[in-house]
Amino acid sequence: MPKKVTTDSAIEIKEVYTAADVPSSTQIEMPGQFPFTRGVQEDMYRGKLWTMRQYAGFSTAEESNKRYHYLLSQGVMGLSVAFDLPTQIGYDSDHALAEGEVGKVGVAIDSIEDMHTLFKGIKLEEVSTSMTINATAYILLSFYVALAKQQGADLNKITGTIQNDILKEYAARGTYIYPPQPSMRIITDIFEWCSKELPKWNTISISGYHIREAGSTAVQEIAFTLSNGKAYVQAALEKGLDINVFGRRLSFFFNAHNNLFEEIAKFRAARRMWASIMKELGATDPRAMMLRFHTQTGGSTLTAQQPQNNIARVTVQTLAAVLGGTQSLHTNGFDEALSLPTEEAARIALRTQQIVAFESGAADTVDPLAGSYYIESLTNEIEQKAYELIATIDAMGGSVSAIEEGFIQDAIARSSYDYQRKIENGEKIIVGVNKFQTTEKDTTPVFKIDDSIRQIQTQKLASLRNNRNPAKCDQVLQGLSDKVTAGENIMPTVIEAVEQKCTLGEIADTLREIYGEYK
Repeated sequence: MPKKVTTDSAIEIKEVYTAADVPSSTQIEMPGQFPFTRGVQEDMYRGKLWTMRQYAGFSTAEESNKRYHYLLSQGVMGLSVAFDLPTQIGYDSDHALAEGEVGKVGVAIDSIEDMHTLFKGIKLEEVSTSMTINATAYILLSFYVALAKQQGADLNKITGTIQNDILKEYAARGTYIYPPQPSMRIITDIFEWCSKELPKWNTISISGYHIREAGSTAVQEIAFTLSNGKAYVQAALEKGLDINVFGRRLSFFFNAHNNLFEEIAKFRAARRMWASIMKELGATDPRAMMLRFHTQTGGSTLTAQQPQNNIARVTVQTLAAVLGGTQSLHTNGFDEALSLPTEEAARIALRTQQIVAFESGAADTVDPLAGSYYIESLTNEIEQKAYELIATIDAMGGSVSAIEEGFIQDAIARSSYDYQRKIENGEKIIVGVNKFQTTEKDTTPVFKIDDSIRQIQTQKLASLRNNRNPAKCDQVLQGLSDKVTAGENIMPTVIEAVEQKCTLGEIADTLREIYGEYK
């Protein structure tokens, strides 16, 4: 009996595909037109290449600033900022719960002064910045806006993205602070404020990346992500916002894994599905129906064994993202299963994108795999299976209910367990891990973070508190508390608070006192 072959989402792969596997309707779809299966721009990369980003942030703002200048000098088009755990969950570096974590998995940002140092010598009008931040996104965006104002920048020209996707934090990642409902309210405040004051800013990056990192399949990644997207749109509509305005500033963030064709089909299916979902929710402007997305290569696919093999993995994943039509891409360093990336690893990762862009021919025509019997069939199958999952979530009352009931978390956990079991029994081969192993000792240099960073940040905070007006800080934080209680938009007051040198922890705590923490 012939061996059954499936994708990682358990979609069975036929030995050969023919025209009978593809409905005739897909033959008339064109890029830049609804439902955008073939891409959101008519000319895609012939008009403009994807934005090449490198995700970086570690230690202090001074150290991260040096890495940003290095990356910009090497041809990076946009910066992606990684924040440390205390910053992500709203604690200043001198808080007892920050001990041992300051500057470790990202940069420590406690105040407007840290933000000033982080972007020293970088004009915010001239660079697109993506910030991977969720529970405290409203504070980090306020730091960024306050800094832009200090630089004399035109806020109408500022471009970038905050992740700001709290639902996937409850489902897959864990850096939440407040309960789901108040968190949704903060997110819609950001939508509303940015639509008037920061019109080119992407107010959310609805993220499948961490859902996939937690162990989901490709089908679950897009189903859960698009379902979360629906929840954000519905919350914004309930607030009275115009879907054709805020819909244009929604962006997505997906993972790219090693199964090349499944990943390409996943990106194509996600675009087509989101266009239909937005149309059903009332969007009439095609720009509000476009799924624009950033991709990062799969962190969980990187191996500590034979780490140089990760260069090949990242290359396959880069091709998947480009052939799938990404708008922006970060490529992981080959050493990231061991530590934060060294400068050399970051450079090789960027060069991988540049080689695909300028040497491979992958960017020469729009959606080059369109019309492939296999790709078109796989796109349709992924779409069908993802819609089945979304229907289950809708029947539960939507993503917030599905998360509160643990449905999404349980589904991801089951997929993760199943995948690991296949690796352990040899059904799934990971080169260098469960096959083709070597006995040589790995000598890859690792990037270490000094534990003295917390002391440095603590001294900075003491200096900041000694050089500000305490009465004005108290006044503006009380004003923020009043705005939260009254249900008014908090963004103008948070910006005012950071300008008065209130710290990230003080602002986060003001909301903690009202909303409490989600357990």
